[in-house]
Amino acid sequence: MPDKWYQSWFNSPYYHVLYSQHNDSEAEFFIDNLCSRFTPHPDARILDIACGRGRHSIYLNKKGYDVTGIDLSHSNVIYAKRFENEKLHFYEHDMRHLLYINYFDVALNLFTSFGYFESEADHIKALEAFRKSLHPDGLLVLDYFNSSKILSHLTSKATKKIDGITFHITKRVENGKIIKTINFEDKGHAHEYKEEVVAFSLADFQRLFKQSGFEVVHHYGDYSLSEYEETTSDRLIFICKKADV
Repeated sequence: MPDKWYQSWFNSPYYHVLYSQHNDSEAEFFIDNLCSRFTPHPDARILDIACGRGRHSIYLNKKGYDVTGIDLSHSNVIYAKRFENEKLHFYEHDMRHLLYINYFDVALNLFTSFGYFESEADHIKALEAFRKSLHPDGLLVLDYFNSSKILSHLTSKATKKIDGITFHITKRVENGKIIKTINFEDKGHAHEYKEEVVAFSLADFQRLFKQSGFEVVHHYGDYSLSEYEETTSDRLIFICKKADV
């Protein structure tokens, strides 16, 4: 059975080249704003879901928190494990499956690390796993692109040259997904990767959270935690708590 697009793309070193502008300073800026706004307890346990190479996890750990990062990409986890210590651990793990139950004070799912699955049932399954991992008074932070702005400003073709590699990027909308195709050559070899992410709207997320047992506390529109504006905000960032059921 062939790999899903996210298995091959996120395991590729070229993913990190293309998105190199999303660096440690961006991650630290966002984390600083979240911690200032919600002030986790010094002993808080934090779960970083789809942690990538661990840029958010590592910074949270530097702030003194006990952090567990999970990611489906073997290469990402191997890279992140170099930074492990007694309060920082990384595991290769599928977000749809429960890791711990009633254990974490905060669960993070950042940088549009959601919306990858074929069925809505799998997205709800993932959110239910997030919910079960949290203490009764725990919080979920989910950071997604603002699909409303992306759809209204969709550029069908673009070219980016980064580290000597010219990436040819095409975008289209199909079956409710934003599909990005990435073509390039490096060292005499041609490469093609895809991203297929569901264009979830604010209303979609509100429905998904309700079905999976979450209540939205607040939502924001950027990493400064400004108010969300449907047509202009770059991000759609949710703060959720477990709903009374």
